[in-house]
Amino acid sequence: MDSITHLFYGGVIAAAIAPRAHRRAALLAGMALNTLPDLDVLPLALCDDPVVRMTWHRAATHSWLVLPFVAWALWALFRRRGGRVAVEPARWFRVILVTLMSHPLLDAFTVYGTQLFWPLPMRPLMWSSLFIIDPLFLLPWLAAFVVAWFAREQVGRHALAAGIALGIGYLGWSWIAKTLVDREADRALAAMGLVGAPRFSVPMPLNTLLWRVVAMTPDGYVEGFRSVVADEGSMVFRGYPSNTQALAEARDIAAVRELAWFNHGFMRTQVVDGELVLSDLRMGSEPRYFFSYAVARRQGDAWQAIAPPRKLDPGRDFGQLWQATWQRIWHEPRAGNAPP
Repeated sequence: MDSITHLFYGGVIAAAIAPRAHRRAALLAGMALNTLPDLDVLPLALCDDPVVRMTWHRAATHSWLVLPFVAWALWALFRRRGGRVAVEPARWFRVILVTLMSHPLLDAFTVYGTQLFWPLPMRPLMWSSLFIIDPLFLLPWLAAFVVAWFAREQVGRHALAAGIALGIGYLGWSWIAKTLVDREADRALAAMGLVGAPRFSVPMPLNTLLWRVVAMTPDGYVEGFRSVVADEGSMVFRGYPSNTQALAEARDIAAVRELAWFNHGFMRTQVVDGELVLSDLRMGSEPRYFFSYAVARRQGDAWQAIAPPRKLDPGRDFGQLWQATWQRIWHEPRAGNAPP
């Protein structure tokens, strides 16, 4: 999730658990605690390999097997220093633990992927019911934070409870919308002979009303869109090729293995000017994706790794993308589910 949402989300959670007399301190502490896991981007920024920067983000600092020890260390440190934590140690341990653990839990609702049980050899979890930036999800946390900061004790407590209820309710709505879209996608894919094909669904930017579904095929993938408010007919998919032969030939290259593990195999393979380019199909849409990497170069009959891999500019006009997305939310194309 975006950093701004984490700030207010963390503050509200911490203040709801902390002693009433410590509300403002907990709001600030929650902001800091819920931001802490994302500080892994600082050491990763020193790495010149963009594939490593992508696949190692949301790993150790987002692990539920690591964060309890971090919570205990922080709690012990602040308890030793005295102050509020020493006055209410049990309550503040819960504040620190729950606020830290809630960060990767929220991240798992996005499509990027979160290694919630690192270092176990599991692929990142990607429940993909929220876009990474969603203003409507941010709103209840922000409003609850502001009211809790300025209001009197009883009103502040009600604001915190309401903010948490609305935030969780929005998560519930995102799951309902995703379920409706997945049901229609499964029907359409079954009619195409793609029963059981690997697929994912994800909301388009800044909303949970328009969804994108991608399913893998033997020679590429298909992509379809579904608005939960405008679309009534069967879901329509468009097919796109992927160079599966080149991918198979380069499968032993480290960056190829790492990306295939991280994105669950949802990637497009192209050969561009003699270079093998892999694009993460989960983030973006045809024809441009946010994460594309040149990972190998053709040398005779074999592929030689590019060290380090090169991240390519997605070249997207985000203003135009949002305008097209907004229009597609409310209007079903006459000629099928055309992309935004």
